[in-house]
Amino acid sequence: MKKLLLVLLALPLIGFGQNVNIPDANFKAYLVGNTAINTNGDTEMQVSEANAFNGTIDCWGMGISNLTGIEAFTALTKLYCYNNQLTSLNVSQNTALTDLYCNNNQLTSLNVSQNIALTKLAFGGNQLTSLNVSQNTALTDLYCNNNQLSSLNVSQNTALSYLHCYNNQLTSLDVSQNTALTTLHCNNNNLSSLDVSQNTALTELGCHSNQLTSLNVSQNTALIYLWCESNQLSSLDVRNGNNTNFVYFSATNNPNLYCIDVDDDAFSTFNWTGFYFVFDSQHYFSNNCSGTAIEEQTSNKELLKVTDLLGRETKATNQLLFYIYNDGTVEKKVVVE
Repeated sequence: MKKLLLVLLALPLIGFGQNVNIPDANFKAYLVGNTAINTNGDTEMQVSEANAFNGTIDCWGMGISNLTGIEAFTALTKLYCYNNQLTSLNVSQNTALTDLYCNNNQLTSLNVSQNIALTKLAFGGNQLTSLNVSQNTALTDLYCNNNQLSSLNVSQNTALSYLHCYNNQLTSLDVSQNTALTTLHCNNNNLSSLDVSQNTALTELGCHSNQLTSLNVSQNTALIYLWCESNQLSSLDVRNGNNTNFVYFSATNNPNLYCIDVDDDAFSTFNWTGFYFVFDSQHYFSNNCSGTAIEEQTSNKELLKVTDLLGRETKATNQLLFYIYNDGTVEKKVVVE
């Protein structure tokens, strides 16, 4: 009788120990209210239920400040917890995760070294200063924009197709190993150089608002969107053989840039106008900008007149001018005063 009484007293304790500890009321309400997760329909989340669930937890924008309890969901494949009030997040036990969207929280650190199955990771709009994704070699989509990152190593992430790392504090970015990239947005950083010669699949490149002095996208034969405004460019080569398919191209606010290398200067001059093609007033197009530099005259040919783009004779400077000589030759020049 005494043994039986002890067993009966212990049963409630054992039952309590099988519940997942979920201190955040909003998170608990979401889990308990989800019949796909809370399969027995009670007011608690059992460990057995959490362990068995291999679907998606979609708890974004619910005012959640603590995701404790998520560690019990060891078979979880997708976690969308963005737009909450999280200051920390532990997903070390969620090794089956393929998608993790925790953007727009208040995270200062994130460890995804155990989540080697991840293909999509978004943590933009947090306060991270560093990130290690070297173990996440399956990543195809990485959104780490709007943080405080001063460095980013994606050399091991050779499957990356989308990389959004804009609005950080990056001073360098090596994407030479990311040959599958189709979209790269690295604008609003402190980059002084950017080599995209190995990223031949790129269709979109946003590198505006950096400190770039030169940019060559001639190897990016699929490129049709280019944002490179607000840099310090003095050289820009877009001769990628695909200029006729460009959808958007902005190069404004590059005061040191005059000549832009293009596939066909006549085509670009005539077609690259309007809202989707934006340039500074001093910009002009050439098939070979290196051949339009001012050269010292070594012959006795005579200068007949100097005209602007519209064929009007002018003496104005700081614009593209055509120097027409008596031997039939014409030189393009920009005289800066």
